[in-house]
Amino acid sequence: MTEKSRNPHLSDDDHLSVLGYSDSFERSMSPWANFALGFTYLSPLVGVYSLMAVALSTGGPPSIWWIVIVACGQMLVALVFGEVVSQFPIAGGIYPWARRLWGKRYAWMAAWVYICALIVTITSVSEFGSGFASSLLGFELNRNTTLAVTLALLVLALAINFSGTKWLARIARIGLFAELIGVIGLGLFLLIFERKHSFSVFFDTMGTAGDGSYVGTFLGAAVAGLFLFYGFEACGDVAEEVSNPARGIPKAMLMTIVVGAVSALFSFGGYVLAAPNLEEIVAGEVADPIPSILEGSLGAVGAKIFLVVAILAFISCVLSLQAAASRLIFSFARDGMVPGHKWLSKVTDGTKIPRNALIVACTAPALISVLIWFNDGILVAVTSFAILGIYLSFQMVVLGALRQRIKGWKPAGPWSLRGWGIIVNILALAYGIFAMILLAMPGDTGSFFADNVVLIGLVVVLAAGFLYLFIARPDRKSNAPEGDAIAVAEAIRSHHSNH
Repeated sequence: MTEKSRNPHLSDDDHLSVLGYSDSFERSMSPWANFALGFTYLSPLVGVYSLMAVALSTGGPPSIWWIVIVACGQMLVALVFGEVVSQFPIAGGIYPWARRLWGKRYAWMAAWVYICALIVTITSVSEFGSGFASSLLGFELNRNTTLAVTLALLVLALAINFSGTKWLARIARIGLFAELIGVIGLGLFLLIFERKHSFSVFFDTMGTAGDGSYVGTFLGAAVAGLFLFYGFEACGDVAEEVSNPARGIPKAMLMTIVVGAVSALFSFGGYVLAAPNLEEIVAGEVADPIPSILEGSLGAVGAKIFLVVAILAFISCVLSLQAAASRLIFSFARDGMVPGHKWLSKVTDGTKIPRNALIVACTAPALISVLIWFNDGILVAVTSFAILGIYLSFQMVVLGALRQRIKGWKPAGPWSLRGWGIIVNILALAYGIFAMILLAMPGDTGSFFADNVVLIGLVVVLAAGFLYLFIARPDRKSNAPEGDAIAVAEAIRSHHSNH
């Protein structure tokens, strides 16, 4: 079947040329693999594992409802992104979208915050995965083994990414199956055979609010959902490596959120209902409750098998994160917006991947993990900043889209919300502001630095970004198009009517 007969819209090459680029990648990623990439980056298994103890000790079992609330909010954001990527199916996602919706400097800041947050996320997922790998291999878990295994995970992901988009897609699909077995399969097993509590436990605060109102306590547990639902935008980062991206990527993004939400609910719900010592977990007396729940439910051998599944999920999560970060760095460099842009924007001849950008996406997290080896107290701080940074860069795209709509932009991609676009856009922005306020809320330890570490991290990153932007003026070195969403929409429509 020809591209034209399958897609009555523009062909992939024509669409890219209307946007001012030529094809430099190989379109070898199927829509299914594109969804697998987004899903393994979102990784409900990694999210639930990382946050279950914190969520339960903060808000008790009702914190599970944050998974539903955040999934609905991020679905609004994904609908906005879907319309944007359908008109602009370009490698790099957040950066080119912000650039075409607003301008060079605005996009530079959105991408700078997003790259910093992505690199930190790669570090924290690798650090967390090293704990699983160490227990599977029987290593004693200390600073040295954590660093060694973290670096090994980063290099392994880099080696797979170096082998090309086809291998990235294959491993993402293996990671997808590992996630689904480890999350939905295990969640169902626990729910059916190992249930120790009734479903009413999800409405039992278990005294987490003390004598006060539960509302503040519940808001404090929001991180249970907020940490989970990003990653769907990675589907758009590899837009130039997917066939028929203008139709397929919006669907892959929405599917990532729906399947991610269902998986996370099964997983979180299964662990809570199967926990023999739920009161102790909620009281904060068990730092890592999941291994003991697994051992009690699956036995020692079953728990070991599950560790293998979890490690596969972690490897594919690091792999997807590295791929997304490298495509963003490549996209940034292709427009001449970063130092060393000629080197960073090279695409290798054989494998058609941005190899130099991948090296940066592996080296920067490796350096941060060395810093964590010197001071492991900074891991929580950098992870917290990453979530707020990613939400901020998302909302810069949502705000840019709303600004263009007010000016009269009617998205011209084949995937469209039609008249609902502006309503969805306003709701997505309102949700995003609410989420960022929750993420930036200070803690209550009494230490200024510890309580405000998320905001301090963001201020440092923003300050460094602004300094570079106004001293080096990278926007002056780039003549790539900007703020042209309305003009491009008209060009696509006239191109379409002429053919």
